[in-house]
Amino acid sequence: MEVLNERVAGLDVHQATIVACVRVTAGRKVCRECRSFETTTAGLLALLAWLTEARCTHVAMEATGVYWKPVWNILSDGDFELMVANAAHIKNVPGRKTDMNDAMWIADLVACGLIRASFVPAESLQELRSLMRTRKQLTREQTRHVQRIQKTLEEANIKLASVISEVMGVSGRRMIEAMIAGVRDPRKLAALAHRQIKATPKELYDALHGRLTDHHRFILQLHIGQYDALNLAIEQIDRQVDAAVAKLDEEVADGQATFRALIAVLCTIPGVSTLAATSILAEIGREMSRFPTAGHLVAWAGLCPGQNESAGKRKRTRLRKGAPWLKTMLVQCAWAAKRKKDSYYRAQFFRLSHRRGPQKAICAVAASILTAIYHMLRDGTAHQDLGIDHFDHRSTETKARRLVAQLAKLGYQVQLQPLPEAA
Repeated sequence: MEVLNERVAGLDVHQATIVACVRVTAGRKVCRECRSFETTTAGLLALLAWLTEARCTHVAMEATGVYWKPVWNILSDGDFELMVANAAHIKNVPGRKTDMNDAMWIADLVACGLIRASFVPAESLQELRSLMRTRKQLTREQTRHVQRIQKTLEEANIKLASVISEVMGVSGRRMIEAMIAGVRDPRKLAALAHRQIKATPKELYDALHGRLTDHHRFILQLHIGQYDALNLAIEQIDRQVDAAVAKLDEEVADGQATFRALIAVLCTIPGVSTLAATSILAEIGREMSRFPTAGHLVAWAGLCPGQNESAGKRKRTRLRKGAPWLKTMLVQCAWAAKRKKDSYYRAQFFRLSHRRGPQKAICAVAASILTAIYHMLRDGTAHQDLGIDHFDHRSTETKARRLVAQLAKLGYQVQLQPLPEAA
C-alpha cells in the first residue's frame, strides 16, 4: 500500500498508560519503535518530547472515553498534526490483540492516510459544549424526579397527573407542598388549584381523594428537595454559559459575527429556541469549512441512513449514532417546528409521515433544519421559510404523474386529456 506520511506515530491510550509507536519509512525500509508512558502530566510531557525528537508529522489516537482529552490538551502544542479517530473506524483485524499491536496498527493506518480525523473544537468551545451537555443531563434527572413524584402519588391513589397536565406546575406544586405539610382534606387541596385549570372541582376532589401516609409524604419531600437542588444547579450553569458565550465573543476576529448574534440568527428558524441554538452551536461550532457540504454535516450528525447494498439490491438501514447530543436536540426542535402553522417543516412532516411513519418523518425534518443551519452559518444568510404550500408549487406534469400513479395503485386505468382552451 502506498505510503503518504513517512514519519508518523500511533497511540494506544488507556487510563493509566499510553503505548506509542513511532513509524519511520525510508525507501522500502520501515523502522518502528514502541515505548510506554504514564498518563500523568510528566509522562505526557515526556511523550511530547519523544515525538518531537522523532520529527513526527502526524500523530493519531483512538477516542477512548475521556482518556484521550488530557493527551490531546498536551500533545496539541507539538509541531505535528494530531488526530483523534473513531475507534469503530480503525478496528484491528481479529487475533493478536495487544496494546503494542494496536499502536503499530494505528501508526500503519496513519502512514497510509487511512485515518479520518474527528472534529475536535477549540478549548473555549469545548467548555461551552461541556456546560450544555451537563445542563441537559441535569434536566433529564429533573424529569426522572418528576416521574418518581407521580409514581409516589399513584401509590397513594392520588390521580393528580390525570387532571393537571404539569405536576410540577404552579397548582401541582402547591398541592404537593400542602400534602407534605400534612393536609389530607381533598377539598382544601382542590382549592389550591389555579382558576384556569380545566378540571372541575368534582374531578379535582375525586383525583385528590386518596390514602396519603407519612411514608408517602417523606418520599415526596425527598424528591421535591432533589428537584429544587437540580433547579438551582441549572441556574448556576446558565450563568456560566453566559460567561462562556461572552468569552467566545472576545475571541471573534474582525468582520465576523459574534456568538450571540449567531444564536439570535438561528432562533429565527421555527422550533429553535435560544437554548437549542446555543446547544447546536456548541456541538458544530461556527466554522462550516470543515464540512465540504451540508450532506457531510447531516451524515456526521447521524441524521441520514447508511448504505447497505449487495448484489445490486439495496437493503434497509437504520440511522447510525452519529453525534447523539446534537441529534436529540435537533429532533426536539423538529417536533416544535412541526407544530408551527404555515411552516415548511410542518408540510414536510405531514407529507412524509403518512408514507414513512412519524419517526422517519421527524428525522427528515431535523435533517432539513440542520441543512438550513449549515447554509446560514456558511453564507451568513437569514432563514427563509419556504412556506406550507411549497410542495404545491411543483410543476403540473409532476403532480399529474403522482396522481395517476396513485389511481393506478387503486386499480384504475387513467388517460389524461387536457381541457379545451376557453374561446
